Amino acid sequence: MEILGDIFRGLLGMAAMIGIAYLLSAHKKDINWKLVAKGLVLQLVLAFLMLKVPFVRAVFQYIADAFVTLLGFTDEGVKFVFGNLWYDATGFANLTLDPDTNEVVESKNMAFPFMFAFRVLPTVVFFSAFSAMLYYLGILQKIIFAFAWLMSKVMKLSGAESIAAAANVFIGQTEAPLVIKPYLDKMTKSEIMCLMTGGMATIAGGVFALFVIFLGDEFAIHFLIASIVSAPAAIVAAKIMYPEVNEDEINTDLNVPKDKIGVNLLDAISRGTTDGIKLAVNVGAMLIVFIALVAFANYGLFKFGNFTGLNDLISSATSGNFQSLSLEYLLGMLFAPIAWLLGVPVQDITLVGQLLGKKTVVNEVVAYVDLGIFMKDTAINLHPKSVLIATYALCGFANFSSIGIQIGGIGAIAPEQRGTLAQFGFRAMIGGTIACFLTAAIAGMFYNI
Repeated sequence: MEILGDIFRGLLGMAAMIGIAYLLSAHKKDINWKLVAKGLVLQLVLAFLMLKVPFVRAVFQYIADAFVTLLGFTDEGVKFVFGNLWYDATGFANLTLDPDTNEVVESKNMAFPFMFAFRVLPTVVFFSAFSAMLYYLGILQKIIFAFAWLMSKVMKLSGAESIAAAANVFIGQTEAPLVIKPYLDKMTKSEIMCLMTGGMATIAGGVFALFVIFLGDEFAIHFLIASIVSAPAAIVAAKIMYPEVNEDEINTDLNVPKDKIGVNLLDAISRGTTDGIKLAVNVGAMLIVFIALVAFANYGLFKFGNFTGLNDLISSATSGNFQSLSLEYLLGMLFAPIAWLLGVPVQDITLVGQLLGKKTVVNEVVAYVDLGIFMKDTAINLHPKSVLIATYALCGFANFSSIGIQIGGIGAIAPEQRGTLAQFGFRAMIGGTIACFLTAAIAGMFYNI
């Protein structure tokens, strides 16, 4: 019965997300329901293969483990640059060092406070440089082409849409459009919507590394699966919300540009490192600012709740899960019904709801930081299924700040499309959110199978 309940909730969640996309559609009569059905089937098949078929899951587990091993090499560079600060950042304190080798010979492992700047951000820099190296060598383009070919054949997309959707699985929402730069100026509005929604629904390799550190190595496979499965989900959401009305204008050529980033391998690594530094600084700065703004908002809400007596009512009504009126409480209540639709156990819908709200209003990094805290808090005791669904639902760039990032980033390389980008910014964010939620609902559906 529990399996049937999971399947029912998953299908209900998927139907609700499709229904929301339909209500927001600009051209309801032009929706290609055959394409939508194929996209949903592709999602279900990919998720089932990667989550439940032992051989396929083993392959993706191997890829995820290799990724985790790759991230471990970052520590060697960090230890050289930051010395003992690295040991502090990995949880060691009161070190005893060998005077000759400077190696640790004793440590009390006192759970030294986690140091974000020295443990997490360097992985973003390293992985950005490594991705640039793969792109220069032409390896990343071949992987992108394979995914693009699959989506093009199954869903009958234009070449540019297929390539962009595949690229978004591996690189960021402003880097992926560079792969289809020759096509951007002539892309239709539906294709631009598909491009933007795909960027909102997936994550870049650099923040992939970030999230693995937040939640643990065992979640690497889920981030990998989430990003892959959300690619067709983004296409489904985009093609419902803004279907193609000029099919005679689309270009079906499937050619991944051979342009290399950098004049040689060392130049490519240098450029990737520079881009990684920008991303790492941006992530760190965003965390400082947004967490401070959340604290500022909560201060005002707490004062208001104290004055009106709402704080005591909220604490009593939530059995102490929320101590007062706060942004987390408001977002939790707003998104709790969606969390239930996705399959989250009833006792956790408010907590997961606040994560979904924070991801949308603030960003996914802050939401994953909170999820990591919830997982370690024995008083909260978050259900494993809730953790899994939240992991998939948060795995995308769909938030308000990404609207500006896309308009600025894509508009810089395709100024003729800036008006269309501005027109679709908010719509693409909603589409990306729907895509992530579709993937989360499917993950919840397969939880007990």
